[in-house]
Amino acid sequence: MIHREIAWLAGFLVVAAALFAFASLAGEVLEGDTLGFDRLILLALRSPTDPNMPIGPRWFSEVARDVTSLGGIPVLTGVTLAVAGYLALTRRRAAALLILSAVGGGTALSTMLKLAFHRPRPDLVPHAVEVYTASFPSGHAMLSAVTYLTLGALLMRVQPLWGVKAYILALAILATLLVGASRVYLGVHWPTDVLAGWCVGAAWALLCWLVAIYLQRGGQVETVTTEVAKPIVRSE
Repeated sequence: MIHREIAWLAGFLVVAAALFAFASLAGEVLEGDTLGFDRLILLALRSPTDPNMPIGPRWFSEVARDVTSLGGIPVLTGVTLAVAGYLALTRRRAAALLILSAVGGGTALSTMLKLAFHRPRPDLVPHAVEVYTASFPSGHAMLSAVTYLTLGALLMRVQPLWGVKAYILALAILATLLVGASRVYLGVHWPTDVLAGWCVGAAWALLCWLVAIYLQRGGQVETVTTEVAKPIVRSE
């Protein structure tokens, strides 16, 4: 019981720390204190002789576009619906609803934050992909954290081996980091947009995970390992 309470406390402390980091970063952005840092990073990823050209070989830009699509609404929606559909078909409807609520709530939060801050997109370098919304926080960085970390946490709960748990968590974190980094490389986000997206996205994912554990222990939400009732086969 004591270990469980310590784990809960640690989880909420991490959520609080991530939200504090986001709030501090947002304050610096609103005051314009991050512009020098943002410009430095964006220009460092461009050719010194031609700011229109990203550093690295030409094929690397195509790779960055492919990676950034992993944090787009179509891909994240498809992944979320696929997992929720599997859970629903295996009679874990409450767990499916929880996944949909976590990702849907994160999407709504991202939209509200963008509308609240309404930061313009970077105009220092050309955009390598089309963008249609405000810049702060990065929706790709935030929603990839919400989706991949939430699904990673779900998969970790069905694995008894700590090595497998660590592998799943590492993949979820790597996907989140690569998506966010690709947004800066492609010139469509300031670095602080991505940092803010990671902070609030990780906080939301961890908060949803804590809620899921609480509801599962109370029986309101099925665990992924819950036995599915099998049909009774009568012998003749």
